[in-house]
Amino acid sequence: MINEINPAKYGRIFNFSAGPSMLPLPVIEKVAADLPNYNGTGESVMEMSHRSKEYQQIIDDAEANLRKLMNIPDNYKVLFLQGGGTLQFSMVPINLLRNSKKADYIVTGQWAKKAAEEAQKFGDIRIVADSSDKTYTYVPKTTREDFRSDADYVYICLNNTIYGTRFPYIPDTGDIPLVGDMSSSILSEEIDVSKFGLIWAGAQKNVAPAGVTIVIIREDLIGHAPEGTPIYLDYKIHADKGSMYNTPPCFSIYVAGEVFKYLLAEGGVKAVHEYDVKKANLLYDYLDGEGGDFYKPLVNKEDRSLMNITFVTGDAELDKKFVAEARAEGMINLAGHKTAGGMRASTYNAVPLEAVEALIDFMERFKKANK
Repeated sequence: MINEINPAKYGRIFNFSAGPSMLPLPVIEKVAADLPNYNGTGESVMEMSHRSKEYQQIIDDAEANLRKLMNIPDNYKVLFLQGGGTLQFSMVPINLLRNSKKADYIVTGQWAKKAAEEAQKFGDIRIVADSSDKTYTYVPKTTREDFRSDADYVYICLNNTIYGTRFPYIPDTGDIPLVGDMSSSILSEEIDVSKFGLIWAGAQKNVAPAGVTIVIIREDLIGHAPEGTPIYLDYKIHADKGSMYNTPPCFSIYVAGEVFKYLLAEGGVKAVHEYDVKKANLLYDYLDGEGGDFYKPLVNKEDRSLMNITFVTGDAELDKKFVAEARAEGMINLAGHKTAGGMRASTYNAVPLEAVEALIDFMERFKKANK
């Protein structure tokens, strides 16, 4: 089971941020201990040449352990890139619009919407389903017939950080490559990588400090960037160079590698998922039960995220008071995104169960004091 934090012992707050977010405390302590002198090298990873054999071992181990955690097939490349999700909004269409120049997008939140808008610069992009009619509080259902037979790919965002929804299913796209943005759900539940042509994820939710973006791409989708593509935007360049074409985000990759080791030692993704379900259910059960006469969850039950739990009191000023008083008790970053309002408790892998328990205790006291 994931090790829990004792604030009294460590003097740490409970951080419910949507990202950058909490990291496992044992990893932070390991990184801190190694900071001035990594593994007897006499230098910090922050100072280490990315061309050194010591750093090559770090990135090789990180890839190998991620492959174990996600059971990544051999015919997929793992890339450690920079530029965050915003760059992937461009890289995906540039590299994957290779035949018909058509792609179908399911828009379930702001990030999928931004991805679709960016992709429109490069090809014929169709919005197959869009849940903006109900402020992205649900995930539309699709069937194989909803997608154009000649589309080069279908694009989804599996977990919607802002609105607190998640795909409860993997869309059936037949032979059309499925692209998945897993930034806020990677390593929180077991997935069949072979159902996707490409998976990408910013690391700053469940994996590492901001700075590295993980791309998992099937080999047959590499090498199709059009002539004239800027060199950094071609997946083939990075695949051929083992993510070392230019200086990678060395420190973020190193921390990611330590998180991968930690998760493997804790039982892998299956154990993580069980823990995440326990945390999420605890808060949802309170919202649906005892707290339901004061707080309102925003998302359809079947589409609720395990990572980002959104709710409101129904009074914007009271919501602000809630966030301020929770912060005073050591629970920070509970304000909802500016486009959604209310509150959002992000319960990523490293957020301990006792943080959720403390939040529910506060919520009950706040309800009684303000009802």
